Amino acid sequence: MKKSLLLMLLVCLAFLARAKNIGDNSGLDSNEVIKLTKRGFSMRLTDPEQTVKDAGKALALAQKINYTAGIAESWRVMGIGNYYLNQSVKAIDNYLTALNLFTKLNDLNGEGKVYNNIGNLYRDNDYDRALDYFEKALGIAKRLSDNKLIAPIYLNIGNAYYSKKRYNLALNYYNKSNDLYIALKDTVNLITCMQNKGVIYLSLNEMDLAEAFLLSANKKAKELDLNDPVARIDLSLAELYMKKNQFDAAEKAIDEGVTFSNIIKNEKTLSDFKLTSYELEYKRKNYEKALNILHDIYRQDSAVYKQNTSTQINLIQEQVKQQARERENEILLQRQKYDRIRFWGVTIVLGLLLVLVGILISNVKRKAKTNIQLTNLNAEVSRQKDNLDRINHHLEEIIDERTKDLQVKNKKLSEYSSYLSHQIRGPIATLKGLMNLEKEGLVDQHECIRMMNKCVSEIDDKIIEMSDMLHDPGRIGF
Repeated sequence: MKKSLLLMLLVCLAFLARAKNIGDNSGLDSNEVIKLTKRGFSMRLTDPEQTVKDAGKALALAQKINYTAGIAESWRVMGIGNYYLNQSVKAIDNYLTALNLFTKLNDLNGEGKVYNNIGNLYRDNDYDRALDYFEKALGIAKRLSDNKLIAPIYLNIGNAYYSKKRYNLALNYYNKSNDLYIALKDTVNLITCMQNKGVIYLSLNEMDLAEAFLLSANKKAKELDLNDPVARIDLSLAELYMKKNQFDAAEKAIDEGVTFSNIIKNEKTLSDFKLTSYELEYKRKNYEKALNILHDIYRQDSAVYKQNTSTQINLIQEQVKQQARERENEILLQRQKYDRIRFWGVTIVLGLLLVLVGILISNVKRKAKTNIQLTNLNAEVSRQKDNLDRINHHLEEIIDERTKDLQVKNKKLSEYSSYLSHQIRGPIATLKGLMNLEKEGLVDQHECIRMMNKCVSEIDDKIIEMSDMLHDPGRIGF
């Protein structure tokens, strides 16, 4: 019996020890998931393929230990990696999976991050939809007072407005984001802010400011091995140098950008550099080389590039053929343009004069009509005033008459009261005296009755007389 109890005790202790070890490993595993997702996110600008790999490892581990928050974040980071690899379909699938999990967990911070990421997917093709997602994310971030989330949202809203060519508004959001990143001491995203400001100033043709921001961003991105930003900055620098006709500097920027694009295997950026190379050779008037570049672009699998580049090939071929004809027709075209401008100018002036004459005639007619209406209105007001005066006069007469009548009646009532006091009280006092005498037996009963009858008759006569006087309108007093 004791042996059985001891065996059971040992089994329980072993089970508890295993459970404790499992719990400890679970904690270690969840930390490993967090570590992998953070590392993957940090690699998004240097090696997005590594971002996807780290997120995949984190996802497998999080699923193994049933760590839902880690699963959601792994899907989100994987979507970011696919976004930088230009795998938009995979990215949106990753983001929606993450959003569903964050919603089930009631994790507002996670939801805000995913809305921000989805907005980035639409930023280059559906600006209004992108802004809708950014506004959703911003609302959540402000509710949580999370500056780490607010800062990138401001940055992305600025990118959307840049795509809509609302440059000043975009610059305003970039400055807001820049201030937050300074407070957060986030060097990586400060580089992105500098890059975006440089692109804005480039679009505004403020070349010196643009070059200063872009070169500073390029230098800091290289120091931190941020390959994707370096490539994108080189693309903007190439455009800037072409605008300044510094073709050698533009070519150098293109070569460097292609190198960094190959490192991160970003096909879209490589395609952008090919197109920029074409534009450079075209500006150099090296049409044969430009045509060869366009042929290379045309051979790419993208249907969009096939359509665009084939059009550009046709255009450059036609341009070579038409250069001589354009010189001959330049003077004729200028003369025709001048004639058209003069014709439309005369037409517009004539139209404006007709409109002005019409407005003047309309104003004269309207003024005459208004004057007639005002005259009629004044006459009507005068008639109404006369009627009111007559009514007021009549009312005053009625009031005076009623006042006099009331005065007469008040006088009669006063006299009636006085008369009643003097004429009626005497007989009544006599009656009261006779009644007292009769009670005392001081007067003969028959004589008392005779005198009482006389007093009553006298009172009756006075009352009749007073009634007659009150109902006689012609009588002034008693």
